[in-house]
Amino acid sequence: MEEEQPTPTPTPLFQGQWWCHRLATNLRLKTNLWSELGGAVGDLGTYIPIVLSLTLVSHLDLSTTLIATALYNIVTGLLFGIPMPVQPMKSIAAVSVSETPHLSTSQIAAAGISTATVLLFLGATGLMSIFYRVIPLPVVRGVQLSQGLSFAFSAVKYIRNTQDFAAGKSGPPRPWLGLDGLIVALFSLLFLILCTGSGDSVEIHQNPSLNQSESLSQRRVHRRFRVLSAIPAALIVFLFGLVLCFFKDPSIWKDLQFGPSQIKLMKITWEDWKIGFVRAAIPQIPLSILNSVIAVCKLSADLFPDREVSATAVSVSVGAMNLVGCWFGAMPVCHGAGGLAGQYRFGGRSGASVAFLGVGKLLIGLVFGNSFVRILGQFPIGILGVLLLFAGIELAMASRDMNSKEESFVMLVCAAVSLTGSSAALGFGCGIVLFLLLKLREMECLKFHSKSSAHDDEASHLQPLQV
Repeated sequence: MEEEQPTPTPTPLFQGQWWCHRLATNLRLKTNLWSELGGAVGDLGTYIPIVLSLTLVSHLDLSTTLIATALYNIVTGLLFGIPMPVQPMKSIAAVSVSETPHLSTSQIAAAGISTATVLLFLGATGLMSIFYRVIPLPVVRGVQLSQGLSFAFSAVKYIRNTQDFAAGKSGPPRPWLGLDGLIVALFSLLFLILCTGSGDSVEIHQNPSLNQSESLSQRRVHRRFRVLSAIPAALIVFLFGLVLCFFKDPSIWKDLQFGPSQIKLMKITWEDWKIGFVRAAIPQIPLSILNSVIAVCKLSADLFPDREVSATAVSVSVGAMNLVGCWFGAMPVCHGAGGLAGQYRFGGRSGASVAFLGVGKLLIGLVFGNSFVRILGQFPIGILGVLLLFAGIELAMASRDMNSKEESFVMLVCAAVSLTGSSAALGFGCGIVLFLLLKLREMECLKFHSKSSAHDDEASHLQPLQV
């Protein structure tokens, strides 16, 4: 009698229950709904200025970008289970806006596809995981510190001076009064500080004995902190800025047109490939590897030790997003450590945070389309500066875990070179060289010490005994 063969178990990839479980796990709220909504707008201080600049200067299709990045947000929230941001590729955007002649939309798409191809190759072959393991932590912290301080410096400029994003320049000092004056920015800053403090989450004691040991005044302080931390401060500030847009220019209502723009496949010539790769992709690739993959994975390990994401998954994610969206004119995007820090800073703790952001972008893109640029053009820049300031400081504070003077030395040199040279790749290279030199120095000293010890032992054996 033949034995019955066991029925093969289907792989989880084809099981609907597995996907439902993953969806429920990664999109489950880790705090409360309002905190996740507040974290959803935590990286808009970076997103809005770059999108607005590319729309005004390079004629980026805002409707396609909003819809594409909305889908990216929803998918990344589902796959990673943390507030993984979707941010513009900053180097490509900087070249497109600041250098002349400005890059065309097809050249921007070519730069994004070229960068995505490299990241997809590094992720699919496992090379990105090797880079993640071998790159010294002080060098990564130096890149994070430089990026965080760079965001903070830009934020202070947004707050202090008027901005012309179309020209990529800062204007005269911002007036105190007005709907985009210093008083509005400072009021938003004070409100965020009072609600969120330094960004530390308030611990809620679950042990009744600990609650009993606290004094009445301590319990009152904890209760007030919990109430303040439950306020979606960043979301309130952002909605306040949206309301001010219509007071600044009431004619916005007349210019709004409903419905998305028609999605078209990009026509990229050989000349577009050459210009996009040489002028924009080459400076973007090292920045994407360092800040969009390595740094964001290190930061996720710090913020979510139980949900650390792999460098392979992040690299493949960046590659896949742009290999799809850029062909239809969407803005090149990546996962930035600054965006993750900003969303965490304002309460984002799960994939639901970025999924909420994705739903909001999708509705705006489908309802208002390209006409939404009129609203973005009137958004108070001082408020964007306040949001960007908190995101930058949160990212910079990730470097506070350096435990030795040697690690701090490498980190600070790497950050200094990155800031003064305006290149994370240059700072990264200097940090690697400095780290290797210090290790070589240590090895030579140990080698010299071992030789000296062996010579002393030999001399002691040869020394005659004294009677």
